[in-house]
Amino acid sequence: MSALPVPTLDHVVVNLRDRIDEGADVYRRLGFALTPRGYHTLGSMNHLAIFGTDYLELIAARPGDRTRAEILEAPLGLNGIVFGTEDSAAVHAALRAAGAAVEPPNEFSRPVELEGGARRDAVFRTVRLAQQIIPGGRLYFCHHFTRDLVWRDEWRRHPNGAVAVVRAVVAAEDPPAVTAYFRTLFGADAVRSEAVLAMGAASVEIITPAALRAQFGAAAPDGGGRSAFMAALTFRTLSLDRAVAALRAGGIAPLEQGERVLIAAADAFGAALEFRE
Repeated sequence: MSALPVPTLDHVVVNLRDRIDEGADVYRRLGFALTPRGYHTLGSMNHLAIFGTDYLELIAARPGDRTRAEILEAPLGLNGIVFGTEDSAAVHAALRAAGAAVEPPNEFSRPVELEGGARRDAVFRTVRLAQQIIPGGRLYFCHHFTRDLVWRDEWRRHPNGAVAVVRAVVAAEDPPAVTAYFRTLFGADAVRSEAVLAMGAASVEIITPAALRAQFGAAAPDGGGRSAFMAALTFRTLSLDRAVAALRAGGIAPLEQGERVLIAAADAFGAALEFRE
C-alpha cells in the first residue's frame, strides 16, 4: 500500500461567487496585496495573496457562467482548504488504497503576466475528493508544476504584514466525524487532541458551533444550517500595529484588537479573519 500523504497546507480559498470585483476590493482594503486577476482554463477567475509557503485564493465565476456551477452555488466565505503535494499520482493511489473516494487527477493552467511584459502559464494538477465531509466546502490536493509563477517575492509583501496562514477553523456539530475523515486521508498520527489536523506550522482546528461563537463572538459567520462549515482563518502578521494601520487605511474597523486583531465575517465576504503575531 502506498504511504498516506503528509498533511501540508498549500492554500485556502474564499468564495466570492460572481462578485470578484467587489471581493478583491474588500481584501485589498483588509491590507492584502493581490496578484493580477487570473483566468483558469477550467473557467474560474482568481486573485491570490501570496505568503511565505502558502497563500489565500479569492475564487469566482463569471456572472451567469455555469461552467463552474459549484462556485456559484456554494455560500460566500471560506470554502476551500487545499493540501500540497509534489506527487499527485502517488496521492491519488494512496487515497484510493485507504478507501477514500477520489476523482482522477485533473490538470489545468492559467496565464501569468510577469514584470516586463513576459507571459507564461502556471500549471497545476489537483486531486479532488469525490465525497466531501464539509457541506459546501472543498478539501483537495494541489500539485504545482510552476511554483516560480506563484511564490514570487514581489507578491509577498502585504500592508497588513501577513506572512502565513496558521489556522483554518471548521465548525462541526460532530467534530469526531470530521477528524475521523482526516485520519483516513493522513493517518492517525496527523490528528492531535481529537480536534486538530497538524500541517507543519499550520493546522485545521475542528470545533463545535458553540465553541466557534465563544472564540469569535460577533465575528463568527452563520453556517446557514449546515452540519459543518469552514468558518475562519488565522494569519501570522509581522506586526499587529501594522495590521491595524492597514485596516484603518482601508476603512475597516476590527471588532477586537489586543493580543489579536479580529475581523467580522460580514466585513470579509463571509470568513472571520484573525491576525496574530
